[in-house]
Amino acid sequence: MEQFQVNRVSPSYWRVTFDNGPVNLLDPDTVDELAELIASIESDPDLTVVVFRSDKPGYFMAHWDFLSDASRVAAMRPGPTGLHPYLDNFVRLSKVPVATISEIRGRTRGAGSEFVLATDIRFASDKAVLGQFEIGVGAVPGGGPMARLGRLAGRGRALEILLGGDDIPAELAAAYGYVNRVVPDAEIEDFVDAFARRIAAFDKVAVTGIKELVDVATLPADDELAAGLTAYFATAGRPQHRPFAELLFKNGLQQPDGVETDLGTAIGELRQRQEGDKPA
Repeated sequence: MEQFQVNRVSPSYWRVTFDNGPVNLLDPDTVDELAELIASIESDPDLTVVVFRSDKPGYFMAHWDFLSDASRVAAMRPGPTGLHPYLDNFVRLSKVPVATISEIRGRTRGAGSEFVLATDIRFASDKAVLGQFEIGVGAVPGGGPMARLGRLAGRGRALEILLGGDDIPAELAAAYGYVNRVVPDAEIEDFVDAFARRIAAFDKVAVTGIKELVDVATLPADDELAAGLTAYFATAGRPQHRPFAELLFKNGLQQPDGVETDLGTAIGELRQRQEGDKPA
């Protein structure tokens, strides 16, 4: 795997670093590699905890790559759950028989947000930014944030995040239940490592048993998640929204120093400006 670099700290503890381009975009290769990684996690009899992280300054997982091959995504065969592999990965990641932790430093939006929502525990640096901006490009998010955020943050706050499409800074994300807690950026790596080592020292049977019962009480049904992905495929990439996507690229979309730095604000301002330019 090129995008997911696995450091086997011990038989019971893995640290996985995501690395894909200047802003850590997700793409079809990410889907394939994540499926391979999840299969390894599922089958390891000793593994108890996995930490997901990034060394990319300012970015954990920016979002899906708008320039990736859509036909390749459409042609992907269903995963073990019977769902499209993009969603299959997140469903399986939620249910792997180990504890999964996201160490979120930097920007984590769209598909990146959907990834961290599929992990069990989310610790955010005080410099982290999360969000689901898909409404700004005319799409319904496809990786399950309606179902997951509704359970974590409640209906009103989930709709605020999803319909507003704005950036959610770490402190607000913690207040809303989007992440577990905020840790100073200089301390988060040591904090997460210490927490993971604590879990790794415990009995795997107990860890798995606790997680399975919490899953029963809290995880959305696969059918609920599948409806979201269907809505995404029906709404993403519609011709009337292509000029706006082109405008985003002109302003530095998918570049570390462009609109990516403040994407939620940029999308809102550019959309409102676009509406203001229309004749009354």
